[in-house]
Amino acid sequence: MSLALAAAACHQPEYVKPTAERQGITSLTAYFTFGPFVDQEMAKLNISDPEQSRFVIPVPYYYPESSFDETEIYMIKARINAELQPNCKIEPGLNILDLTEENEFTYTDASGNSRKIVITGTRVHSNKAQLLTFDIVDPPISGIVDQDQRKVSLVSADDLSSAVATVSISAHATISPDPSEPHDYNNGITFTVTAGNGVDKTEYTIVKEVPEKIDYGFNSSTIKQLFNLDPVSNFGMPAYNQMAKISMAVTENTLIVSTGEGNPLTLFNKLTGAMIGTIDTSAGNFAGITSDEAGNVLACPVTAGNADVNLVLLDAASGSAIPYYSFNNSSALPLGHKIRVIGDLKGDAQIVLTLEGIDGVTASSQFWTLKVEGGSVVSAELKDASAAGLAWGSAPVNGTAICGASVNPADGWLGACYDPNILTWVKADGSAGATASTGNGNSWGWNYNCFDSKQFNNAKYLAGFVVSHFPHWGIGPRLYLYDITNPAGISGDFESCGALVMSNTNVGWFQKGDAGVAAGDVLIAPSSDGFMLYIYYYDHNSQVIGGYSADCIKR
Repeated sequence: MSLALAAAACHQPEYVKPTAERQGITSLTAYFTFGPFVDQEMAKLNISDPEQSRFVIPVPYYYPESSFDETEIYMIKARINAELQPNCKIEPGLNILDLTEENEFTYTDASGNSRKIVITGTRVHSNKAQLLTFDIVDPPISGIVDQDQRKVSLVSADDLSSAVATVSISAHATISPDPSEPHDYNNGITFTVTAGNGVDKTEYTIVKEVPEKIDYGFNSSTIKQLFNLDPVSNFGMPAYNQMAKISMAVTENTLIVSTGEGNPLTLFNKLTGAMIGTIDTSAGNFAGITSDEAGNVLACPVTAGNADVNLVLLDAASGSAIPYYSFNNSSALPLGHKIRVIGDLKGDAQIVLTLEGIDGVTASSQFWTLKVEGGSVVSAELKDASAAGLAWGSAPVNGTAICGASVNPADGWLGACYDPNILTWVKADGSAGATASTGNGNSWGWNYNCFDSKQFNNAKYLAGFVVSHFPHWGIGPRLYLYDITNPAGISGDFESCGALVMSNTNVGWFQKGDAGVAAGDVLIAPSSDGFMLYIYYYDHNSQVIGGYSADCIKR
């Protein structure tokens, strides 16, 4: 390391290419140069004072934030990037710096004026002080957290004069008083969350009440990113060049990721993305998983053509499986990697299982649709979407996930596949009710085959996620959310059609070296109380897992 640092210190001054239109130095960003997070952003300093001469980059004390892995070792060899006004320069040129030292440079502005500047760093504890979840243990009540009002609503008529609670808070924060001790919640109580830096604090009031909802859908103003992380460097998930058949589910506060049959399920905190643990389900050989609108997790093993399909409900705590429904797959095509549910599996719902093509033999346009009424499957029908122009290949790269437009199969289904990535509403008779493509010139590098549909607050939504075929060519993943209460709104360009209610066409990704297995998944997960809407995505090829949230609370 001493030799590497000495070599880094001997570089020649170089001109820093301007990267901003604003005055002076507008930001300094530090990147990891070694270890599991190499080339990822370590810290960023935004600069508002154009006359500033000493710049201290705030490096997080721990990385990842939810861990106890300290960052001091990475500070001694950090790559620094400056965002500059055109025709400004820093000499000698920025490269690898030891942020534990005072690094002196000469900064010259666009007018040719020069001054000495110092770039260094300091480790800082987190200033985040959020109460993320608040659950009463007995009787079991999941509190509704309103971050804007700093309030938690307990929807209950029970006596809560001596109740205990479990909570989740920002990483390295503390909460007072202790929620694991009995407290009186009947008349309201205030908790204080203190950030890891010991300075920043947030007070939350816990009250018994039922928040009022807006009439329809979610508040667009409440959409926020929960996390966007590299699942490989952070959690040891399979790398982009390893085969992984991704599917996801959510139950209570846990996000579950399956990487394919025989592999353990990986559990994450659904709000922070922190890894919780794994569950061994190899005995059941489960492949595809999904969840309904009540947090029930449905799993399916890989099933060959002309064989029995055995659907089960999974317990996320133990991995135990409860038989749900069995039927015979009378098609010659296999299934099991992509299953979808809209509705409540213990009430009314529709289950869709997409049949997969067979490499070198045939493509597929078939899927099974199972109608659920009162918690029981009342019909299972094999459908064909070839008349709508849909035909896909084998899982995971060339397959797709067909989704129900509602709990009623008579309302049709939605999906797309590569190539040519045409989002299609398939009507009950198998014809195309509406289609949407895109004129984006990079769409040849997109794999638009990840979909999920759910009901939420009188609306129906479809999430669509583009997995990148070529992340090393600058083509990244993309996320879309459509209102499909009227599926005919899926028409025109799927990036701008009337049904589009939210999108992120610049999802950050972490694997930019090569092309691997272009697999992934997307999941909509309404909270069981009906107040929160969550969306999760996973691009295996680009190595990114992330999530969003929104609510329907009237303000």
